[in-house]
Amino acid sequence: MRRTCAVVALTGLLACGAALARDPDPDPAKSEIWNKVHASLFQDVRFEANADQVIALETPVRAEDAAVVPIAIRARFAQSPQRSIDKVWLIVDRNPSPLAAEFQFTPESGRADIETRIRIEEYTHVRAVARTSDGKMYMVANYVKASGGCSAPAGKDPEVAKANMGKMRLRVEEQPQDGKPVLAQLMVSHPNDTGLAMDQLTRMYAPPHFVRRVEVRYDGKPVMTADVDFSISENPNFRFYFTPHGKGELEASVVDNLDLKFSTAMKLDGGRVASAQQDRTPQ
Repeated sequence: MRRTCAVVALTGLLACGAALARDPDPDPAKSEIWNKVHASLFQDVRFEANADQVIALETPVRAEDAAVVPIAIRARFAQSPQRSIDKVWLIVDRNPSPLAAEFQFTPESGRADIETRIRIEEYTHVRAVARTSDGKMYMVANYVKASGGCSAPAGKDPEVAKANMGKMRLRVEEQPQDGKPVLAQLMVSHPNDTGLAMDQLTRMYAPPHFVRRVEVRYDGKPVMTADVDFSISENPNFRFYFTPHGKGELEASVVDNLDLKFSTAMKLDGGRVASAQQDRTPQ
């Protein structure tokens, strides 16, 4: 993932200079940066028609805050052993690192949906690329008007952010029912520094420090795994599905680019949340 991000980031930076002076082509397929990213990530893969029957991307047309842009990727069908979405790429064409995230799902996910918040540096196309279990690829894209999100200063005092770093919370959004996908939320306290924001007092740049890996399991089985970068907003937040079966434990762990690891877990007891625990010790 690190090597892939480096290649994609370099691709975006090389193309960025030529793109700054003009708006991107309204046709997302003709974006100069996208064509470079496409070649780097997907080579000559052909995207199927009727992508809107497989996946949907929800974004604002104009973001209120470029550093905290809500996005939602929703599957058009439930996960099953017969047919599922196993991977989703989130791409922000004109960000310094266009590949914002790679999400992996399993049939145990129930639904291959994900909601999070991202940074956007310039007016850009935002894309979701989905791969189904039969190997077919689908892409949807929205144009989002936002700028300055990656280079914006942190929203919280750095000392406070450091003291709270690694605090995590898992929450189940509704009453769990056996065999029915249930919505859950993972909240992580982390500065997710991009390395591109200048301290206005010292005129120095804080080094990059961001969550790079997220893993969620239920009863030891993967539910949602994500390789992410600094395009994810400060204090990463993810909403996703899992399918409970009686008593079980929902657990989540994150690793950042300094290899600090934090984890939390929640026990479910026959349709209700029984208890939660957290380990905030760096590993």
